[in-house]
Amino acid sequence: MAPKEVLDLHICIIGAGMGGLATALSLAKQGFNHIDIYESASNLGFVGAGIQLAPNMARILDRLGVWQEIEKEAVDLKDTSIRQGSTDEELANVDLRYVRETYGYPHMVGHRSSLANALLDGCKREKAVNIFMSTAIASVESWGAHPSFTATPRKGGEPYPVTCDVLLAADGVKSVIRDQMLKKNNVDAKIIDSGQAAYRIMLTREQMSNDPELLELLDRERATRWIGEKRHIIAYPVASKTIYNLSTAQPDLNFADAPSSTYTTNGSKPQMLSVFSDFCPMVQRMLNLVPDGELCEWKLRVHEPLPSWTLHQTALIGDAAHPTLPHMAQGAAQAIEDGGVLGVVLSRLPDASPEAVGKGLRVYEKLRRDRAYALVEMAAATGRAMHLGEGADKEERDRQFAALRGGEKGGKVPDRWADAEVQRVVYGVDVMEEAGEGFGELWEKV
Repeated sequence: MAPKEVLDLHICIIGAGMGGLATALSLAKQGFNHIDIYESASNLGFVGAGIQLAPNMARILDRLGVWQEIEKEAVDLKDTSIRQGSTDEELANVDLRYVRETYGYPHMVGHRSSLANALLDGCKREKAVNIFMSTAIASVESWGAHPSFTATPRKGGEPYPVTCDVLLAADGVKSVIRDQMLKKNNVDAKIIDSGQAAYRIMLTREQMSNDPELLELLDRERATRWIGEKRHIIAYPVASKTIYNLSTAQPDLNFADAPSSTYTTNGSKPQMLSVFSDFCPMVQRMLNLVPDGELCEWKLRVHEPLPSWTLHQTALIGDAAHPTLPHMAQGAAQAIEDGGVLGVVLSRLPDASPEAVGKGLRVYEKLRRDRAYALVEMAAATGRAMHLGEGADKEERDRQFAALRGGEKGGKVPDRWADAEVQRVVYGVDVMEEAGEGFGELWEKV
């Protein structure tokens, strides 16, 4: 609930991705009336792939007034099937129907553009939010007490200075603000190469129409993960079951000599087919449907945990602070959690002084840090478990899968995002509620 008297703060957000838009909307809902977003892209024509809409994300989106719009074309997953990639044998099936009753929201999947556009539309409905497109932020001139930076229009305009009360960097895994903050603090936090890359593929109903077995996949409310040594594919229907989304993870064969700033490259369909050549015929048929020349490959990199997400009146959000591998499907959710918590924390500041702002941002980091980094590690661990080669560890993993298939109750699911205990930790936490309840105690400590 917004305070009776809203503090007069000029808040600038760098980046109009999921985290930036959610943060702006969260702050607007709390009553702040001067929120500016700077985005280097010329438009927000969101495309991309499917995205998992877990209950911890949906809960916040509902509070921000955009969940109903997203839910209309999302698909409510009823189960997840974990299968051997080479044979299509089902290793385990996990029922997801309990999720709605347990956590108040279902585990849904949707198109990334639906989520992003709903957040964008929500921001456009708020008079407090201004979005400056085609505007790059190359440098921060002052970190406090009133942060300032240079905004550079990409279409020939003159650079101009901007000064604000709060600067929030939501500029992604390649964050310029983070790199400058680390340099300012004489910190060298390295980019970590996971050794993995990913394809993100979207097949239309029309492309799959001549294959009844593939159409059955599209028409089921199921997420399917095919696993193999050092590789996996996770797939599910999105956009009211008109599109089948596939996300892969495989050894990186193309980025070894690429600079750390390079995250995408044109993918090779023959190479993709070769990498998954020992997967079952059904998977082969799906991958063969990808049009030649329309494949993009993403390098999967993360970052060493940062010693701090804040500097004076500036803070990092989302992938700028805690980039993660996709294996827990929590990257966007954690950025949106950041935004929800920031709205709660900044609305509870006692005054608009730089000292209060800086302290509030440290409270935000304290609330978010352990949870975000725990999920980063959980995603990495899930990838390791799914990608095991022959040996004792794989035998134990498959024993756990077999126990589940045999009806054993309470067993661990090696695919952690499908494990009920992990889901309790991830979905069962209301970070905005915890921020409100914990603010006073943390305020006294930081």
